[in-house]
Amino acid sequence: MSGDIALARSILREACGDRVREWFPLAPLTTFRIGGPAALYLEPDGDADLVAVSAAIAQAEIPYAILGKGSNVLVPDAGFAGLVLRLGRGYRWTARAGEVLTVGASMPLPAFAGVALRHGLDGLAFGVAIPASVGGAVRMNAGAHGGQMSDVVEQVDVFLLDDGVRAYVEAADVGFGYRHTQLRRDAVVLGARCGLRETDPQRIRLAMDEAREWRRRTQPVAEPNCGSVFTNPPGAAAAALIDGVGLKGERIGGASVSTKHANFIIADPGSTAADVRALIDLIRDRVQAETGVRLVPEVRELGASDA
Repeated sequence: MSGDIALARSILREACGDRVREWFPLAPLTTFRIGGPAALYLEPDGDADLVAVSAAIAQAEIPYAILGKGSNVLVPDAGFAGLVLRLGRGYRWTARAGEVLTVGASMPLPAFAGVALRHGLDGLAFGVAIPASVGGAVRMNAGAHGGQMSDVVEQVDVFLLDDGVRAYVEAADVGFGYRHTQLRRDAVVLGARCGLRETDPQRIRLAMDEAREWRRRTQPVAEPNCGSVFTNPPGAAAAALIDGVGLKGERIGGASVSTKHANFIIADPGSTAADVRALIDLIRDRVQAETGVRLVPEVRELGASDA
């Protein structure tokens, strides 16, 4: 159900002017580079914009979704019949107080890791090769190379769309888990406070170089993909399970399982979200049938739980 898009547009345009876009293409905002447009699209630059968003959602009863860097998102071919938000440059900033770095949510995680390096602060080197915004990384507890966001996040700054207010959530109340949190669905992550530790910058730089090289060597970084498609089940690796049932290189339409890393799906030119969705289903069904393990998708289909 799409609600009253015209009413939502009117409310948002009164507050945000022509920054509110209609039928805005989403494919370029995702690393898959596929999918349809958003009925309404806005890049909020401050809390006043989010207050207007809160009013529009409540009064027009429209679905909404929040994009970061689009690295774990599959946009349906039909697009999204609601409002898509992507935090603007007003939420891209950092500040330091001793061994604590505070950061805005639209800052790319690799860039934030670079800021920590320049300050000689350790704890974020794992993020240098993760193509996510800080907001998205916090929301999904992104991690790699033995580190994850829950290791460093002390407090999360959010805007609660249902309530129309800003709030602060202590790390203990975020509900960090493996590639997820228990943050409210309506909580737009605005920023985070991260506790780091001073160390030799050369040591940090070496760890970051190793992370970049590992990613180049093991992942299809030059081809459109969403990152890891499935989370690793307890005691196993999703890639090994997929490879073990002979699905490396499997193709549906323009989507194929990477021959470099079996937990990646490549979206070739001309591929559709339906191709990717069908391939995800095929992988999950085959792995379950042959191993008894039901893989859990890490990629989020826009609209599947946002409407």
